[in-house]
Amino acid sequence: MKGRQGRILRRAGLAVSLGITALLVSGCSIDNVWLRFGWPSGVTPQATRMRELWTWSVIAALAMGVLVWGLTFWTIAFHRKKADSPEFPRQTGYNVPLELTYTAIPFIIIAVLFYFTVVVQNYVHEKVSNPDVTVDVTAFQWNWKFGYRNVDFKDGYKFNGIDSTREALSQEQLEAYQERRTTDGHPQPGPVHGKPENDILSYLHYDKVETIGSSSEIPVLVLPTGKVIEFQLAAADVIHAFWVPEFLFKRDVMPNPKENNSDNVFQITKIEKEGAFVGRCAEMCGTFHSMMNFEVRAVTPEKFTKYLDARQAGKTNAEALESIGESPVATSTAPFNTKRDIKSAASAESK
Repeated sequence: MKGRQGRILRRAGLAVSLGITALLVSGCSIDNVWLRFGWPSGVTPQATRMRELWTWSVIAALAMGVLVWGLTFWTIAFHRKKADSPEFPRQTGYNVPLELTYTAIPFIIIAVLFYFTVVVQNYVHEKVSNPDVTVDVTAFQWNWKFGYRNVDFKDGYKFNGIDSTREALSQEQLEAYQERRTTDGHPQPGPVHGKPENDILSYLHYDKVETIGSSSEIPVLVLPTGKVIEFQLAAADVIHAFWVPEFLFKRDVMPNPKENNSDNVFQITKIEKEGAFVGRCAEMCGTFHSMMNFEVRAVTPEKFTKYLDARQAGKTNAEALESIGESPVATSTAPFNTKRDIKSAASAESK
């Protein structure tokens, strides 16, 4: 009997080992439809590291699951009480070495997962001091504004896109508000750190080249491949979220980021391939939240500089895209009809 049990266990162990080996060998770079376990294939180095962490975490969980299931069924199959025997199977309660082992193992597993999670998280949050492209992202109900703050390619192409006039005006308006006084001369600052209750000017950025979405047009954010890109995020009203599924990374977009103690800046080392990638708001932000989409259009650095030159020359976003041989409108998502009256009960009955 014991020999039979041993053969069964050896065969089960061999089958599990072969299965895990097949998974690892088929994975190679761990980027195929089976080993992504539902995640999209990322287009940045940060996305690759996050996907690999996800893949190995799931493999570890599956391996642990197979072990637990195997021990459970082994116990049920070979250590059940015999119907014709008055004796219970051998008991292992109060086995101190065994209990210490199965108490320590979960702590070791958690420590290993925690370590690799911290390593990947630190890598994702790394920033360099001189990114090639700095993008201003402003979220509002229910669309997006994108602006180019700075472009500094190492091959000599430079562009300072900060609209100093508008930003200075917003600061002047804030200072004038904070210097308000009552009729008897006492200061009368606003209720939120001395600012107005609905301050949407002083912390927002304004740029010379901007792309603003509408209910009839999806905003297309054009970015170069192979360059370090920094995103500076802020919301003009409520909390939104900046999410491109192929970046595998979602960031909250807060109003008044400094006062809300949020790190509103993140970077990606590079976009690794050209293409159109849908972007979404991933924070429930009101009535038309589901319609708050945008598109990232990744092009070569050469096309990007031509696009930016066309925008500086006065062309619209669509015209500049056409001038570099790209679709003038979004290809990964389409505008939603935001007119609420067209689906009313009254109009339905009249039809």
